[in-house]
Amino acid sequence: MMTPEARWRRNFWMLWFGQFVAIAGLTVVVPLLPFYMEMLGATDPVENRWWTGICLAAPALTLFLVSPVWGRIGDKWGRKWMVVRALLGLSASIGLMGWAQTPVHFLLFRLLQGACGGVVDAAAAFAGSDAPAGKRGRVFGNLQSATAAGSLAGPLIGGVLADGWGYRPLFWLMGGLTALSALLAAAVLVEPRPSEQREKQRGTETPMRQVFGRLMSDVPLRGILLAGVCAQAGVFGLVAVFAPLVRDLAGSPHYAATWVGVLQAVTWGGTILGAPWWGRRNDRSPLENNFFWAAVGCGVSVLLQVIPQQLLWLIPLRFIQGFCFSALLQSVFLKVTRRTPASDRGASIGMTNSFLVFGQVLGSFLAAVAGGALSVEWTCIVMGLLFLAGAWLVKHPPAFRWRLPETGLSLASRSPADVRYKR
Repeated sequence: MMTPEARWRRNFWMLWFGQFVAIAGLTVVVPLLPFYMEMLGATDPVENRWWTGICLAAPALTLFLVSPVWGRIGDKWGRKWMVVRALLGLSASIGLMGWAQTPVHFLLFRLLQGACGGVVDAAAAFAGSDAPAGKRGRVFGNLQSATAAGSLAGPLIGGVLADGWGYRPLFWLMGGLTALSALLAAAVLVEPRPSEQREKQRGTETPMRQVFGRLMSDVPLRGILLAGVCAQAGVFGLVAVFAPLVRDLAGSPHYAATWVGVLQAVTWGGTILGAPWWGRRNDRSPLENNFFWAAVGCGVSVLLQVIPQQLLWLIPLRFIQGFCFSALLQSVFLKVTRRTPASDRGASIGMTNSFLVFGQVLGSFLAAVAGGALSVEWTCIVMGLLFLAGAWLVKHPPAFRWRLPETGLSLASRSPADVRYKR
């Protein structure tokens, strides 16, 4: 008979593999999207940019709306099947993207991708309930490394295979691999909470309004959630202006494309190395302190990227940015896991994911607005300041009073880790 430790370790590696495949499948799409839009009929440069931008943003809209709902369903019916559902939904949407005949078709399939829910938050909800309390930081850190590894591998796979196979077979291949990981998850994952315990809790789950109220009325949670929004806004806003910054330094568009790829790989390499390290620190020390210093590291490294006159100087700065950024999202999910009851953990993490998705949209919007009024360098400075704002918020959460709806339920109790590392 399998011991509890062997069970959760097997569960973890299945989650790691599923998250890696899912992120690789998604990031295959991103660098090739302008070329695929052209193949679907958006040949005019202005039209191509418009369709590329709206298709990139589309999943965030539906994911923002459905994340708490899927989390609540997971609390009621089992988090294993939310992981399987997210992988199957992603597989179907990626496969359908390969069948798209027009940009409108592709947009609809991207909206479907978001509506099927995210693999990352489904895996986080499962891992947060399955891993031992003293090792949750390490588990979240290693899951973050799966995201980084998938983000590094996806563009490499896409770039190599698209030229030889074409775009449509590439979508079908990644959809098939994601479906395979869903079947493996169904066979391998063992639910951390017994089904009979879920049956007892189905009639007593906290209303979604109460879940939101709990997150907002808990001052430390409120601070780290808002800090996470700032971090997401900073990193997604930076994506929009980083390529022009590199192009200005490189002088040649072809040369710039190569450097963008190299610097992205350096950034994700730093994330792969940093994520487990920060996870172990979160198990041993106050995660607010870790978030603060990591956000400061991100902000300073982004601000310094406007100074170099040679591209080689960007390599250490991008590595530091990736290393520090790897601490931020995992710390947000870990804090929510520690300070919410197990019966509502899926809904709480789903709502947390909606906050972070809002940060993505906010960052893209700010980059578009700032890009129209400011230079590339000043837009980068704005994004760096967002990271510093996140560092400030986690240490000085907004002090406004949030009235918790009267439902007869108390706030989530502190976990042992939060008691030990009380600020």
